[in-house]
Amino acid sequence: MTEPLRTPRLDLVPLRVEHAEEMAAVLADPALHTFIGGSPATPDALRARYERLVAGSPDPDVAWHNWVLRLRAENCLVGTVQATVTARSAEIAWVVGTAWQGRGLATEAARALVDRFREQTAAGLSDQTALKSVIAHIHPDHTASAAVARAAGLTPTDEYQDGEIRWLLGP
Repeated sequence: MTEPLRTPRLDLVPLRVEHAEEMAAVLADPALHTFIGGSPATPDALRARYERLVAGSPDPDVAWHNWVLRLRAENCLVGTVQATVTARSAEIAWVVGTAWQGRGLATEAARALVDRFREQTAAGLSDQTALKSVIAHIHPDHTASAAVARAAGLTPTDEYQDGEIRWLLGP
């Protein structure tokens, strides 16, 4: 189950279908898709996507965790973070709307997510169930996302997937 997280400036709120309308506006800038592809989603398309995400992974060995980022000072949504968790790894991603970029919000959210995984692993999970790695895939020209990954403790590897560099925290 996805649980809320709190950082100094953000509330990471578990994703709900009702977030689609506000998030469609947050993610409306086509520039956000420069490195990830696609184009801004309409509120209806985002609502349909959120319905699938909230329903959870169809694979019982995979858990989807999705949060929207609420900036408390402005009482508005500003982006998302997500994690796809398997028995041994968590693949994470983040996006912050253009109007809120450059404030360190993606870094704050990504660190909170990585810290949560570290805490869970340190809290006594057995070696057989503990996460072994946290992974992000970042376009080689996306310097802002690379800075977020680095600040969250991930390091780039020599591996590529779909043209993106694999970043890794763990062995």
